[in-house]
Amino acid sequence: MAHNTESPVFSYRRYSPVLGQEIQFRKVIETEDFSLLHEWMHNEHVIPFWQLNFSREEYKNHLQKALADTHQSLYIGCLNGRSMSYWEAYWAADDIIGRYYHAQPYDQGIHLLIGPESDIGKGYALPLLEEMTAFLFEDQRTTRVVAEPDIRNDKMIHVFKQCGFEPVKPVDLPDKRGLFMVCRRETFERMNRHE
Repeated sequence: MAHNTESPVFSYRRYSPVLGQEIQFRKVIETEDFSLLHEWMHNEHVIPFWQLNFSREEYKNHLQKALADTHQSLYIGCLNGRSMSYWEAYWAADDIIGRYYHAQPYDQGIHLLIGPESDIGKGYALPLLEEMTAFLFEDQRTTRVVAEPDIRNDKMIHVFKQCGFEPVKPVDLPDKRGLFMVCRRETFERMNRHE
């Protein structure tokens, strides 16, 4: 198997003094990331919340459809260049969540997972979420970032709250019962170091 020897192109990067590492986000490339994402979707800590533990062929179809969907962008989150998380950033008004609240045209949303089991419980989720939220707020039209973590996922709900997301209401989505949460730009800027 040939390996890409070029440096990845990061859409966003920032050094995290908390982690002592650089947090980076790069766009998902199907040919390079399929096997890794397929593996992550079969990890025990991912299956209950993502329910994408499909066969390789089924997951390939799912990923191709997701990459072709213009209302979202898919990212691999990295620490010092090491791929370790998956992110979906989406325009909320064009997403199913837009049916559950009065979405503004430039509201953005986040889905995420930490892939390797060895990275769970190491304090990575909050710094990564803060940086992805800062990345989305770089679009000056965006005044709110939303999320709808699985209502059973107490750890992630806690992380979202620490980042400035406020719980709004439970929502019954087709694939889960989520907790709809909103992070307002002013709240995020007050709570975090980002301008």
